[in-house]
Amino acid sequence: MYKGQKVVVVLPAYNAAKTLDITYKEIPFDLVDEVILCDDCSKDEPVRVARELCINHIIQQEQNKGFGGN
Repeated sequence: MYKGQKVVVVLPAYNAAKTLDITYKEIPFDLVDEVILCDDCSKDEPVRVARELCINHIIQQEQNKGFGGN
């Protein structure tokens, strides 16, 4: 909570398995309440890494939507 407001971090991911752990560890969890991973049909395994990091909210696109989700 920050000033009584819930704070949610959304991590967009495309082939980010190698950097997800590093990015996740930089999140200030004294302020952040939840993390959402949104995987854009990656070829590596950010969803597996997210589960290992205990990220509970995972959105996995079935096909790549590209920048801006078009």
